[in-house]
Amino acid sequence: MTGTATPHEQFAIARWRLHNQHLAGTPAADATAVVRRLLAVQAENHAQASWAVGTRCHVPDAALFARLYDDGAILRTHLLRPTWHFVLPDDIGWLLDLSRPRLLRGWERQLEQEGITHAIWEQAATIITTALTGRHLTRAQLADHLAAEGFTFSGHALMLVTGLTEVHGLICSGPTQNSQHTYALLTERVPNTRRLEPEAARAELVARYITGHGPVTERDIAYWAALTLRDVRAGLADIADQLNSFELDGDTFWHSTGTPDSDTIEPRAHLLQILDEYYRGYQHTRGLLDIAGRMVAGREDSIGVAIIDSQIVGGMSRTIGSEYVTFDIRPLRELTEDETDAIHDAAVRYGHSLNRTPRLTFS
Repeated sequence: MTGTATPHEQFAIARWRLHNQHLAGTPAADATAVVRRLLAVQAENHAQASWAVGTRCHVPDAALFARLYDDGAILRTHLLRPTWHFVLPDDIGWLLDLSRPRLLRGWERQLEQEGITHAIWEQAATIITTALTGRHLTRAQLADHLAAEGFTFSGHALMLVTGLTEVHGLICSGPTQNSQHTYALLTERVPNTRRLEPEAARAELVARYITGHGPVTERDIAYWAALTLRDVRAGLADIADQLNSFELDGDTFWHSTGTPDSDTIEPRAHLLQILDEYYRGYQHTRGLLDIAGRMVAGREDSIGVAIIDSQIVGGMSRTIGSEYVTFDIRPLRELTEDETDAIHDAAVRYGHSLNRTPRLTFS
């Protein structure tokens, strides 16, 4: 591909990404394979993010994902942009090390705005790590331990204190208890996580992001990893012999493998959360998901999107009841009967993973 992109070439890149992300073609064996492929999966909303992993699996079972999470095969912590991400135990150490220098500046600035100095955080972190030794506690339980030692934090301040403790690699996610999330000591959850020198970490991040998300531009990489373009270019240079690329619309698109074996997109439709890696995993070239330009730029008025044949065709919201899960689709254009059937199939897959009967509404 060279020159100005035609719609056909743009669709080809979007389809290619579907295959690389296990949203088309061969699904991943299980949730750990998905997280390994994508390296890190954005996960502010745990329940929605678990579907982002599950929909890429051979068996999209929320209960199976929950067991892997509770067992520590998949962890959740603050890194990269920064926000919560699902990550594997083998990758959590070096990703935190790579993210930490930049994250600390912003995090400590927010703490200062709450009147919390670094010295106060250090005392709070000692209380938190002592309380977590040999056990797992919820954030509310940690707040009780802090209050008993004279540290009373508001909700946002408590989030910042626990988040900075995560960024320093002291704590991470523990198993859920009575449907509540807990924290654990990272050294107890992962006694031996892998560490890399900064240059090696940068190169591995760039290589694995390209493998799981490509084809991508250097600006896509910089956004996702919150690296400078200078660092991204250095990482690309370190692994240039492992990559392929093409020029389109003045951008270099990097990829690690050849094009997909087939142009077929199966399944045709997906119901994805707005933080899904297929949407949020890009910024510079996110428009390839909406080639027709029907979405209002910067407007995200629903929790999710409906995708057909690699393209966003509407917004999606979800309501979970005791027996049913209702998906409300707000189409951006008129849908054909075949397309509506494909969305119904996507709702069935999603509903099955939640052990709920799906209902579809179109508004």
